[in-house]
Amino acid sequence: MPAKAKVLILGSISSALAERSRSLNFEHVSSVEMIRQEISRRTPAGQAAERALEKGLPIPDQVIFGVMRRWFWARKPDAGFVLTDFPATLLQAKVFDEWFESRGMSLSACAVGDAADSVVVDHYRTQGYDVFVADQLLAV
Repeated sequence: MPAKAKVLILGSISSALAERSRSLNFEHVSSVEMIRQEISRRTPAGQAAERALEKGLPIPDQVIFGVMRRWFWARKPDAGFVLTDFPATLLQAKVFDEWFESRGMSLSACAVGDAADSVVVDHYRTQGYDVFVADQLLAV
């Protein structure tokens, strides 16, 4: 798979698989890690995420969208990546699809990691993607 491939892994992957993606010269991007960084830097997004987590609530979509939007629009359209942990919901998948469409981009591959939402997996299948198991996709 070329290093400029855009790979979406629905759910999470093991640290060993994340290391494998980096060894293949892919930028590994995790929304969970990006939110953790926001929390540690005490940014407004990080503080909002931390408040939600302290209350046992999910992190609000607007916080996740803000963090992921900054990453997505700051990158070069032809740069490859392996994205995990986002999109995690059908709403997030539809918004992410709109971002891709607005830049004339498409995914190279879609795979299922751990704890993927079956509704999101089904969404990408109906979009015409063959959805692989993440271990198989990165085991080249």
